[in-house]
Amino acid sequence: METLGELIVSLLIVAGSGFTLVGSIGLVKLPGLMTRLHAPTKATTAGVGGVLLASMIHVIVRNGEVSAHELLIALFLFLTAPISAHFLAKAYLHLHGERERNFPPACNGRDWTVFDEPGEESPREDRPQPPPRV
Repeated sequence: METLGELIVSLLIVAGSGFTLVGSIGLVKLPGLMTRLHAPTKATTAGVGGVLLASMIHVIVRNGEVSAHELLIALFLFLTAPISAHFLAKAYLHLHGERERNFPPACNGRDWTVFDEPGEESPREDRPQPPPRV
């Protein structure tokens, strides 16, 4: 059983390291912020998740008990990485949305980055309006 556990741990570490490497290369090589944002949030999250899973399996095989440290780290990672990526993308669209208006039309008749409050039908006067589409 210990040999099978070591084999699984080794495979998870190699797979997690590969995902992390691909995410890191994507972060360096991809051209814009929106494309660069995708690499670390997807690939690196999967890579660190694989290494954490390998660590959990190693502790279970070695000591016969479940370690809560890896579970808490994984929970924190999987909650914070998508949220921070969403905030970075939203901020980028708010700051650079006028220059890059090549988005497909939104299905609700509004812009992709919505400035309206939920349930608000007409735009408020105190908020800046986006320039008209050409």
